[in-house]
Amino acid sequence: MAIIDGWVNVNMSELGRPAWLEAVAARYFKQGEDFFRDYSVAEIVEQMDALGVEKVILTTDAERPSEHVLSFAKEHPDRFFLGAQLDPTRTMKAVRALGAFVRDQPVVLARVTPFYFDLAPNDRLYYPLYTKCCELGLPISINTGIPGPPAPAECQHPIHLDKVCLHFPELKLVMAHGADPWWQVACRLMLKYPNLSMMTSAYLPKYFPSDFVHFMNTRGQDKVMFASDHPALPMKRAVDEARALDLREGVLEKFLYANAQRVFWPEEG
Repeated sequence: MAIIDGWVNVNMSELGRPAWLEAVAARYFKQGEDFFRDYSVAEIVEQMDALGVEKVILTTDAERPSEHVLSFAKEHPDRFFLGAQLDPTRTMKAVRALGAFVRDQPVVLARVTPFYFDLAPNDRLYYPLYTKCCELGLPISINTGIPGPPAPAECQHPIHLDKVCLHFPELKLVMAHGADPWWQVACRLMLKYPNLSMMTSAYLPKYFPSDFVHFMNTRGQDKVMFASDHPALPMKRAVDEARALDLREGVLEKFLYANAQRVFWPEEG
């Protein structure tokens, strides 16, 4: 069974070692020094091949893209694609950077992490980015749930996406990093809005709430996508735990591959 991993990091050393990142690596993800290094193309491809991962989406800043990250897509354009990290407080600078990045690189996803700015995604500063994503036909992921770092959490409550979905029905919105502890709100919103889905990056499948697994098995079969957030969660551990979920026939294939394929590569469907 082929797999798409919707969130992989390969340039952790370039991010530096701020105190909050060291704290979350040690206390939240139980990671040591290996967390803070860069990964080579060869070792990520080796992991992908061993696990049956066909494609991954790598994250890099749209205004200051990492040459190391870009090298993956250049070497294997059929397997590595890009998620463009954005700062909504940069307004039109971020909009122009996204347009240029999409034009020049294999970008399949925009990303925003609200806790970085303590700015809920229904704030008007996000709206130029949403408009640009609609224009480009580009999905955008918004982190939801209480973050691991000691950082603001309320801005990542899924309810803040309610009016965004309402005002931008053409926008493909993807909640990222699960939605703990607001899973029920997230599921209800996904039922309400056809344009809203979720990737489970940074949240191990063995810890999915039973109600969420029920949602995946029933009305949410087409709504939830796998992602690891490697190396925060090692790709192999996330894949192994996903395969161990108690899912109905056909649901695992949707979770691991088909839902992401439809959202990020609709032209191939």
